Amino acid sequence: MKKKRYYAAIIGTGRIGFTLGFDKKREQPASHTMALLKNNQINLIAAADKKEENLEKWRKYVRKHHKKNDFTLTFTSSDELYENVTCLDIITVAVNEENHLEECLKAIEYKPGLVILEKPVALNSEEAKKIKDKADEIGVPVMVNHERRFSKDYLAALKYIYEIGDIQSVTGELDSGLRIYGEEFEKDGTYSLLHDGTHLVDIVQYLLGTSLTSPVVTGVHKDENGLVRNFSAHYESVESRFGTIPEVTLKMSGRSKFFEFRIEITGTLGKICIGNGIAEFYKREESKLYTGFYSLTKQKIKLPAKTGYFSGMVQNAVDFLEKKSGLVSPLEDAIADLKVLEDIKSKF
Repeated sequence: MKKKRYYAAIIGTGRIGFTLGFDKKREQPASHTMALLKNNQINLIAAADKKEENLEKWRKYVRKHHKKNDFTLTFTSSDELYENVTCLDIITVAVNEENHLEECLKAIEYKPGLVILEKPVALNSEEAKKIKDKADEIGVPVMVNHERRFSKDYLAALKYIYEIGDIQSVTGELDSGLRIYGEEFEKDGTYSLLHDGTHLVDIVQYLLGTSLTSPVVTGVHKDENGLVRNFSAHYESVESRFGTIPEVTLKMSGRSKFFEFRIEITGTLGKICIGNGIAEFYKREESKLYTGFYSLTKQKIKLPAKTGYFSGMVQNAVDFLEKKSGLVSPLEDAIADLKVLEDIKSKF
């Protein structure tokens, strides 16, 4: 039986929308464009971007991909795109954070089968609520690209949590050189707590099946310009799908000379370390160092060569349209992530 094809368009042909697909060090596909093109049930037929240079590079690449079957259209505004293209099933919004609200509302009003929105939902939960209200009013589902939810290494970690006994503690850490927070950057979202912190909060809440509330924030460090560069947020007695977890800690640094994203889950029988470039699974075994003791031993767990983080997200979109699956990363969860970030920010 021939599979149905879905027509898609992308709003924003910049970094996450397109050019990360040329990063030779990243697992590909690493951009919305490349992930949409890779799925054989999707026809990517149009794009909009106010930067004509970006749009022209995108047009040449996509038309080359389509070869003789090319019917790609480009526009310098989403308004123009929606006026001229009337058959879209999927609209991907991949613009900068400050434009999420405007462009997502326009995409919803078009009434496609699904809107894929790049994370974070919006600059704040107030704007995010406007998106949800419009989505509910018109009846258009919105999926947010929290890519780690689709990544096979994180899914392996989720499965392995059941092997490590009762969870004793969870620590999520994000280190980079980007400021964590400064009030003057609220207008465009160019601060790490929002830009990268949304990923940290989302995957911790997803893995644990919990909602983090009432943080105790310590270790706040501000630089000479008053910008937050370090903090730790502590949560006690967290109710999760695995029972009560005594302690969950989220730590971020914005003055590191390296980038690291890592989560450590320690149980009574083992431990998991999962993050960018790391997927380690440990279990207690009789110690080779001390008589009568048990030590943690790294387990040999075969993981796929590719995590499929971006292609998995797009496949979930197709499965959703075909009524084979619910959305793995729904709008409601992403809004809950924003509220966690705002709780932390209020303690600065």
